[in-house]
Amino acid sequence: MRSDNPATVDSDELRIQIPAGGWVVGTVRKPADESPRGVVVIHPATAVPERLYTGFAEFLAAHGYVAVTYDYRGTGRSGSPREHRGPRMRDWMADDVPAVAAWARPRFGDVPQLAVGHSIGGHALALGHGSRGLAGFVTIASHAGVTATIPARRERARVALILRALGPAAARVLGYVPGRRMGLGEDMPAAAMLEWSRWSRLPGYFFDDPSMNAAADAARVTGDVLAVGFTDDPWATPAQIEAITDHLTAARVERRTWSPADGGVSTIGHMGFFRRGLRDTLWPQLLDWLDARAESAPAQQDGNVSLRARKPRR
Repeated sequence: MRSDNPATVDSDELRIQIPAGGWVVGTVRKPADESPRGVVVIHPATAVPERLYTGFAEFLAAHGYVAVTYDYRGTGRSGSPREHRGPRMRDWMADDVPAVAAWARPRFGDVPQLAVGHSIGGHALALGHGSRGLAGFVTIASHAGVTATIPARRERARVALILRALGPAAARVLGYVPGRRMGLGEDMPAAAMLEWSRWSRLPGYFFDDPSMNAAADAARVTGDVLAVGFTDDPWATPAQIEAITDHLTAARVERRTWSPADGGVSTIGHMGFFRRGLRDTLWPQLLDWLDARAESAPAQQDGNVSLRARKPRR
């Protein structure tokens, strides 16, 4: 029987060099007393610190999975945005996400590979980045982030002010964006903010960016996908989640929309799914979905990569 006690979980630091430049730093959590039943890489949201995913990663590891969390380059532990001004959102998706997936794929034996992508982390998976060889992946609150589609007028005005004025101005003047002061999470690279600002004005988000080839990339993604949204998310409405999943024409997509009442909490919103209050309600439902894909996954065959995990600094 598997335990939910975090004391049964081992933790190591992850450090991966990205070919495009810089390092990704993260954490590997795994069952302490048993061989893993699978690997789940958790790809984060924009400027969201790795620590948000700690509880969920420990939950997965307590149920037999290796769980990998990390920060994108220029955020959190993966480098100061002042020193990493160049990474764009597309670079996080096309460089960071596949690098972490490639690191995880061969390291833990012949076990199923799965992924959970939060917001932009789900975008990356939906565009085929880091999704090779997966038994399935989950997107959490991953939507086409078009400012004009935000239902509440006050929130729409607030987000427009940040993405169209304050954020781009800070990026150009300071060379980075002080996201903590703006309520965006972590500070972030200038180039990422400028790209986010531009996409947020396009009716189809990055699908309308001619340099992205996003629709064709999404159409090549296959396998099982669970796309999760929440009734009180102020940004990721069902229509905007489906603006992403509708492009997954070759995948088997299941949609779920949960309410705070479903989770026994007062709010979930865009960030709340990974908070520990959902440990006994919604997390087990997601775990059931991952378990089903892990149990039916074919054997994984792949080569090795020479990247190493190490114990975290104290």
